[in-house]
Amino acid sequence: MRFLIIGNPENRRVGLFTEALAEHGLPAPEVVPWREVVRSPSVLEAVSKGPRVVRIDSYGEDFEVERELLRRGGFPKVDALEERRGEVIAPAVTHRGFQTVLRELEQVFAARPDWHLLNVPAEIDEFFDKRVTSRRLHAAGIPVPEFLEDVPDSPGDLLDAVREKGWKEIFVKPAMGSSASGVLLVTVGAKSAAISTSLEWDAPRWFNNLKLSHYRTPAAVNRALAFVLSQGAQVERAIPKAKLAGAFFDCRVLCIAGEPRFVVVRQNKHAITNLHLGGWRGELPALQAAMPPGAWDAAMDSCRQVARLYRSLHVGLDVMFEPGLARHRVIEVNAFGDLLPNLTLEGLSVYRWQLREVAARVGRT
Repeated sequence: MRFLIIGNPENRRVGLFTEALAEHGLPAPEVVPWREVVRSPSVLEAVSKGPRVVRIDSYGEDFEVERELLRRGGFPKVDALEERRGEVIAPAVTHRGFQTVLRELEQVFAARPDWHLLNVPAEIDEFFDKRVTSRRLHAAGIPVPEFLEDVPDSPGDLLDAVREKGWKEIFVKPAMGSSASGVLLVTVGAKSAAISTSLEWDAPRWFNNLKLSHYRTPAAVNRALAFVLSQGAQVERAIPKAKLAGAFFDCRVLCIAGEPRFVVVRQNKHAITNLHLGGWRGELPALQAAMPPGAWDAAMDSCRQVARLYRSLHVGLDVMFEPGLARHRVIEVNAFGDLLPNLTLEGLSVYRWQLREVAARVGRT
């Protein structure tokens, strides 16, 4: 098997996958940098003829790639942008540019029928849109948090709509975000609201921080809500999360070839459990031992149902459990949710397990 990766060569995702190939007795992959692909996916036409196994990896953590995606999405004066670490510029425009690239990639791949895709461009696009995935899962009967079907444009109208629902807490999420970027946890009172978020306001710009900011004044709350709503938002009820060993938790479940295989328990003192926001890995055996009979199997069956809605080799799911642990919800679908270092199953890392599945699918040609 000859592998081709579209990714950022210096990113540890590419490095870890390359290591897994070597451990599996396979040659190093050809790596085509996102910096080249986002300018013109036709760069892939220069790849020599012959079968390939193609992995599309995350484009994140590279400002030049983001700048080019903003350009392709129609962002004005993009050449004047300066790199400011953590700045949140325009997620909706970035994704619009990414959608353009994905469509062009589909055309390139259509001309190479002997290339085997591990992840499908159209599905990557869908995974990035929380509005689409939430509704698709709901239609398939998979438990997800209740969401607003129609999201108002203004902060005031949104808070009024939430009060009419009787929801006390909501998550307002940029539809195209990832890694909790721009996610607002909003506590809604009768006449006021408060927000916890990784978004930090440093006038006139927004930045992602590794610690939570808290906004309580009407002006600060409205400013944060207005920004996220302007990007297109998924709004859903913040369902109370269960605790394990005194801390809130949810699970990242990585499904490979339609089966839930790897699980990371993510814990934090607050309800936003992402590990880069001060969270830590919990003990999976302790969680499974605390579950009521059948509850863990039911959650994994939901994950299995989600994974089998798609053709991509892997999909990362975020799953929460309600207090008492009997009920679960699938809260996120992740296109690039397989960066789970130092995690093994039957002696295999995440990427080694993927390679085993690839060998079963396409052989060692």
